[in-house]
Amino acid sequence: MDAATETTNTETERRPPPAKSLWHRYEDAWLGTLAVTAFLALWECAVSFGWVNPLFTSAPSRIVSAAAQMFADGSLFEHLKVSGLEFAVGYSLAVVVAVPLGILMGWYRRLNAVLDPFVSALYATPRIALFPLMLIWLGIELAPKIAIVFLGAVFPILVNTITGVRTLDANFIRVARSFGSNDRQLFLTVALPSSVPLLLSGLRLGLGHALIGIVVAEMYGATRGLGFLIWVSSARFQTDKVMVGIIIIALAGILMTGLLRVIERRFESWRPDARG
Repeated sequence: MDAATETTNTETERRPPPAKSLWHRYEDAWLGTLAVTAFLALWECAVSFGWVNPLFTSAPSRIVSAAAQMFADGSLFEHLKVSGLEFAVGYSLAVVVAVPLGILMGWYRRLNAVLDPFVSALYATPRIALFPLMLIWLGIELAPKIAIVFLGAVFPILVNTITGVRTLDANFIRVARSFGSNDRQLFLTVALPSSVPLLLSGLRLGLGHALIGIVVAEMYGATRGLGFLIWVSSARFQTDKVMVGIIIIALAGILMTGLLRVIERRFESWRPDARG
């Protein structure tokens, strides 16, 4: 009897767990989709039944119609091209500058002591306050908008990179030293990988600030771009076109943030607080 029971238990342990249903495998995605669908349906009903003034809120159907019309006549592509160029150049420059500088400031204490007052002052200064100076120094074309995008993104990336390097576990340094690692090897094999998770968090934070910089800069000194589209359309009470610009920026932010989150989860185990 005991042998039979033991055999049954062994077979039960070897049996693969039951497959999850389609709902359970993608439950979060289903719940999010249902929530968004319900919100859009409620929004459409609120406008259709006159619960809210469509002049101030538009409606999902009107927004889709306005977007289709703007895509058809080509007017939206010009705004997308300008805003996309500003974002790509400004954000790329921020990454190129912030990542190496953040690693150096985190690794070299004296360099950090010299530059930290300037980083702290500029990080605390609202970027829009610098926009008039950008217009004076760089003119009224793309350059000042790129500068605002750069300033918006560079400091979150820089600060997170510095923090990532400075939170290096001292035990790792001692182990590397015990194996005869020199400063260069220690930096490349221990310090740099340790900073990757927080660096990726900084990239994600800098992305949001860069998108804000695009909208704010184009509202106050542009003739093209999504920020300009939002500003002009709001002045004309064309709320459907306002929402087109807002939704495009939101979707771009969601897609790029989602991509960075996927990459960030890949390196989650590298975090100092996840190694214990």
